[in-house]
Amino acid sequence: MRRGPRPLPLHLGLLGMRRWLAMAALPLASSTASPPSKPGWPPSKPQVTSLAARLAASGHPPEAFARAVWRALDRSDAALLAGIRAYRRHPWRREAPSLPVLWAEGGSRLLDYGGEGTTILVVPSLVNRADILDLMPEASMLRHLAGQGLRVLLLDWGEPGPVERRFGLTDYVAGRLERALRAVEEPVVLAGYCMGGLLAMAAAQRRPERVRALALLATPWDFWAEDAARARSLGALLPGLEPLLAATGALPVDALQALFAALDPFAIPEKYRGFATLDPESARARRFVALEDWLNDGIALAAPVAREVLGGWYGANAPARGEWRIAGEAVEPGRLAMPSFLAIPSRDRIVPPASALALAKSLPGALVHGAAAGHIGMVAGQGAEAALWRPLRQWLSGLGL
Repeated sequence: MRRGPRPLPLHLGLLGMRRWLAMAALPLASSTASPPSKPGWPPSKPQVTSLAARLAASGHPPEAFARAVWRALDRSDAALLAGIRAYRRHPWRREAPSLPVLWAEGGSRLLDYGGEGTTILVVPSLVNRADILDLMPEASMLRHLAGQGLRVLLLDWGEPGPVERRFGLTDYVAGRLERALRAVEEPVVLAGYCMGGLLAMAAAQRRPERVRALALLATPWDFWAEDAARARSLGALLPGLEPLLAATGALPVDALQALFAALDPFAIPEKYRGFATLDPESARARRFVALEDWLNDGIALAAPVAREVLGGWYGANAPARGEWRIAGEAVEPGRLAMPSFLAIPSRDRIVPPASALALAKSLPGALVHGAAAGHIGMVAGQGAEAALWRPLRQWLSGLGL
C-alpha cells in the first residue's frame, strides 16, 4: 500500500489544527454546537463575543452558524480521507523501463533512451527521482524527444549511499556529471531541470568543449527575487536541522516533503479531495496517481548538499551574488558563450518565475520561453507537449541540431 501523501502526519495534523482554530474562534453558545471539550473551552474573547453579537443582529443564531461550520469541516475531512484511501488502493503501478547503461558510478547511471541525431543529456534535480521525465508512456518528455530526431541520455543520480552522503555540490558537478559527459563520445546539448539546471550550468562553464548548447528548465538563480524573507527563513531552518543531518548524513525525504508542503500547506489536501471525485479508471486519475507516486517516492539529500542549498542558495542567495562556487570557481552565467534556452513556467510555485528570469539578464543571447504551466506540469502535465517539449525541439532545430 502506498504511503502518501508524505508526510502524512503533517497533513492529518493540519486537519486537527483547523478544527482547533474553529473551536477557538466560533461563538459556541451551546454544547450541541461543538464536539465535547473541556469545561470553559474555548475561552471567552472579546472578538468572539463581538462575532456572536453580529451574527445575532443579522438573524443568524451563533449556535446554528457553529453547527454549519462543523458540518462543513466534517464533509471536507471525509472527502480528504476518501481521496487518500482511493489513491492508496489504486491499481496503477509504474513499470520501470529496462534501458542500456552507458556509464555508472556508485548509485548514478547514464541511461540511453535511444533515438538518432544530436545527443541531448538531461540532468534532473538531486531532490526527486528522474522518473518525472519519463512518468508514463503518454507523459514522457524523454521518449518524445527520442522520437523527434534526438538521441536522449538521462543522468539518473540514484540514491545517496554511504559515499554520496559525504558529497557536496562540487562532488556531483566536477565529479559525477563531468565524468558522465566524458563517457559520451561527442559534445552534447546539456539540459537541466530545476536544481539540475544549476548543476548543468556549472558543468557547462567548466567543460564548454563538451557542451554544444544549454537548456535550463525551471531553473532558479536569484533566490531572493520574489520573496527574500521567505527564502531567508528556509536558510534559518538549517541550525535546527543540524542534529538530523549529523546523525543520518542526509536530509530525509519526509523533511524535504514538509519543506515543499510549507509553500502551500492546504493545497495537497485539496487535490486529494478532488481525486476522490474522479473515475479511478480515467486517464486523469492514472496521471494523478503517477505524479503522486513520484512525489512520495523522493530521495534523501546528502547533508553537505542540504547545507549548501539551504544555507548558501536560500539563506545567502549565493548564486545571484556571484558567490556560489564549484571546485573553488565562481559560477558565472555571463561566461557561457554557447546557445542557451530558458523555459520558465508562469505558474511555478517551487521556482518563482522572477528567480528564473534573473538568468536571462546574465546569459548572453538566451532564448526565453514562457511556458503556460506549473513547475511539474511543464514537463509531465497534460499540456506538457505544447508547453515545453515542442518548443524545446523547435529551438534545437533552429540551431541546426
